Amino acid sequence: MASCLENIQIPSCVWFEGGEKRNALMSMLAGTLFFTGWWFIIDAQATYPADMYNAYHICGVFGTISLFMVNSVTNAQIRGDSYNGGCLGSRGARGWLFLGFVMGFSAVIAACWILFADFAAKETKHYWPSVGLFLQNIFIFLGSLTYKFGRSEDHWG
Repeated sequence: MASCLENIQIPSCVWFEGGEKRNALMSMLAGTLFFTGWWFIIDAQATYPADMYNAYHICGVFGTISLFMVNSVTNAQIRGDSYNGGCLGSRGARGWLFLGFVMGFSAVIAACWILFADFAAKETKHYWPSVGLFLQNIFIFLGSLTYKFGRSEDHWG
């Protein structure tokens, strides 16, 4: 007995026929994570504006700057294969990457600090602003890691 679904043919996507699916998928996933992180904090700010201080948004800004810093350096520049120019060479690229990761970790740690010190320790009625801030920075950092380590740089010219 033949299955009723074996004759169904699904057409392929026109925009996905490039052959390099891993880079496209990881880029879309990283962008989705980044967008979702910022959506959490926008929702928290819009829902509870009195509970959110403006200084809390510095964590997300530093996380976003970290994303750009981490992903502006290629793996070949870190290894020293294709980067011998500039005043610092591959050491400068490694230092830039290190500072980017430090900024990303610092943003996540600061958001965690705000979560526990300003909201969990104080008996507040609304925890969503602090949870939204923490989730924003976690998602931005995960998007940064996905974009950096999820893609393959073999086919870059």
